[in-house]
Formats: sequence, structure tokens, C-alpha cells
Amino acid sequence: MRRHDPLILREGLPFIGIAGLILLVLIVFHLPLWITAPWFLLFAWVVAFFRNPRRTIPTVADAIICPADGEVVSVMEVDDERYGMGQCRRVCIFMSPFNVHSNRVPLSGTVIDKIYHKGKFLIASAEKASLDNEQCALVIQTPGGRRVVVVQITGMLARRIVTYPQVGDELERGERYGLIRFGSRVDLYLPLAAQIEVVKGDMVQGGTMVIGRLSDGEA
Repeated sequence: MRRHDPLILREGLPFIGIAGLILLVLIVFHLPLWITAPWFLLFAWVVAFFRNPRRTIPTVADAIICPADGEVVSVMEVDDERYGMGQCRRVCIFMSPFNVHSNRVPLSGTVIDKIYHKGKFLIASAEKASLDNEQCALVIQTPGGRRVVVVQITGMLARRIVTYPQVGDELERGERYGLIRFGSRVDLYLPLAAQIEVVKGDMVQGGTMVIGRLSDGEA
């Protein structure tokens, strides 16, 4: 997979350019402040949405890195059939339109499957979004043979999932691997052996925060 980690995500450049051009026209033609000011705020929000701040990745050997910024909306054991995990632990993180939307790799390993599911655009924080919404999953196998799954899920505003890796790619823990435009959710499926260190309601940060550990120390 090609590594690229710009401060402003390239996927946002067309949106930033259009918003900036319209703002420039409003300023040049001296339109009223009640028109210009809201558009300036919109332009600032678009720039902020596609920001990609530098993150310091924890080096703890058994750490599971948080894959996204946002709020933990669910931590539970599930019986997964879609991705072949069976009984496992699932952590769901909801990203509001104001969060950083760069998604991060939770554990180093090889992409052994990439699964796209075309679905609905329900509220991303809802439980049924895990099954019904449009989503893209990466199944990653760690060097020690563990299997984890990280799933990007669209929300009501999101209309495009960007997932760079392909089957066979080697991923490094904490690196950026994609994003979802305009509000979304990331689900992380982990083995039962994983010790989860976050609870529902926690605010988390992708790339810098350890959200769990593998009990056998393998990461």
C-alpha cells in the first residue's frame, strides 16, 4: 500500500477548492456580511473536516491502537458470521462531522480479505448500522496468526468510503488507511483474548490511544 500522510487529505481538496472559490467571489463582489460570514464558517468547517493531524503511535508491544476519533457507542461480545470471527469482542466508534476522519490500522499484519457491502445510510450510532449500512471491512492477520477486522461504516451524511489497502498489503499499526466523508462509524472486531480498555461513552483518539491489549502479548 502506498503511504501518504498529508496534513490536509487529498480527498478533500476538491471540496475545499469549491468552497474557497465561492467565498472569494462573495468577498470580491462585497456581498453582505450575513451572506459572507456563514459561507466563511462553512469553508472553515470543510478544511477542518479533512484535516489529518500528525499522531504519535504508542510503542507498547501488546497495544491495540484506536482506529478512529470519536465516541465509543458500544463494547460487547458478538457472534460474528459475516467476517468469520465467531465469538469475539466488538468496539464501535462513532465519528461526528467535527471529528478527525482519518482511520488508523489497529494492529500490524497482512490484509487477507477486503469486503464491501452496499447498504443503507442509517444513523451511524444505531446498533443496526453494523449490519444494514454501506460498509467496507478489512480482515487483517497479524504475524502471530491473530485475525482482526476493522469496518468503515457510512452514516446519514456519509456517501463515500475510502479504503486504500488491497488484499495482500502489509499494514503497520497506527498508519492511516482510509476515511469516510461527512460523518460515520468504525467497528473493530477482536479475538475474545483481547482485553478492552474502553467503555461506552468514552471519547477516543485514533492513532494515539491504546483501546485494548492482546492477553498473550502478541500485537
